Amino acid sequence: MSKDVFEEVVSENSSLEEGPSSKPTIFDPFGRIAIRLNNNLGAVVLFFLRAFVMIFRIKQIPEILHQIYFIGARSATIVMLVGLFTGMVMGLQLYYVLIKFGSAGVLGTAVSLSLIRELGPVLTAIMITARAGSAMTAEIGIQRISEQIDALQTMRIDPLGYLVSPRIAAGLISFPILTAFFDLVGIMGGWVSGCLLLGVNSGSYFYRVVSSTQFEDIRGGFIKALVFSILVITICCFQGFFTHMRSDGHGAKGVSLSTTSAVVLSCVMILVADYVVTSFIL
Repeated sequence: MSKDVFEEVVSENSSLEEGPSSKPTIFDPFGRIAIRLNNNLGAVVLFFLRAFVMIFRIKQIPEILHQIYFIGARSATIVMLVGLFTGMVMGLQLYYVLIKFGSAGVLGTAVSLSLIRELGPVLTAIMITARAGSAMTAEIGIQRISEQIDALQTMRIDPLGYLVSPRIAAGLISFPILTAFFDLVGIMGGWVSGCLLLGVNSGSYFYRVVSSTQFEDIRGGFIKALVFSILVITICCFQGFFTHMRSDGHGAKGVSLSTTSAVVLSCVMILVADYVVTSFIL
């Protein structure tokens, strides 16, 4: 993480005598935490804005395509596999819930809306974080501790534009596409467990899927996918980029800690952002 500017100023002036009015209070730890969070949030936002501005350059296209392959194409298999079994589990569980009310015919509605509006974007983002996000944090972290990023600066190459910008662009493209794959495969998984295994009428299932899914539902899912892509790519790249400034570990240990922090923070922020975005688009 980036150094806390406030703590640096305090440490530099710790030798100065304090007046009697500056006695510590029980609120001091909360103030330090709030200031640290504010500084870190500001650093992450500036990090993203600087990298985002550099996306719109022609020479970025080859690297963006390479990152689309790494983040998107190589994550498609695991995303669709998780989507299939998520849909199958939902079809199985929702069938036994709906049959109690004599409403097994609306199974298609329940499966499709649950996937498109909530589970699709969230689980897709978490799967990409686990596969691609951790890898990019480790890669950038190793480049930092091996001084490759310093070499880029020596050659007057902006490391944000070279390393981070293509990943942000690739994430903005890949996340919605993979979310769509997850939704489609998940709906088919619900059909497999609900219709083929439990006997729900296939025509009724797909009729409910089509009739109950509105454009607003699909748009909301894609908005979430875009928000999650910004959060995941920015957090993972930020953690890797500032691996050398960690106070709890350096070298290989710092890379491992940065990778762990990136995955955990990304998953938490995905769930937090899911609630915030849902509250705005409903």
